[in-house]
Amino acid sequence: MAETPDTSPDAPDVQNAEIDCYCPLGGVMDLLSRQYAMQVTCVVGAIGPARYGEIEETFGEVSSSTLSTRLDNLVEAGLLSREQYNEIPPRVEYELTETGEELRERLDPLLEWAEEQDDCD
Repeated sequence: MAETPDTSPDAPDVQNAEIDCYCPLGGVMDLLSRQYAMQVTCVVGAIGPARYGEIEETFGEVSSSTLSTRLDNLVEAGLLSREQYNEIPPRVEYELTETGEELRERLDPLLEWAEEQDDCD
């Protein structure tokens, strides 16, 4: 009886190959798939060290809690740095880390392509 391609001992394990291929992407893709994560990364990269209010102005109707959470997520992931100044009123600035800048350089073409595909104009 001939072996089928699915049961052949020499057949590649496609299912495990796919898992191995996508496994390292899990954490990064989880973070970037969250609402506004890619946009925040690109905005902070475009305007440099930015205060919360400056970042918030670039987004339409994003809630403060969503934006704050996303900034915290990006800081925790090492993509943004958060500098708090001992001033009154308090001042906090966000800036891309080296890793965040590397990510932004890769995201820019994707976001440009997405903008071209967007029919909302």
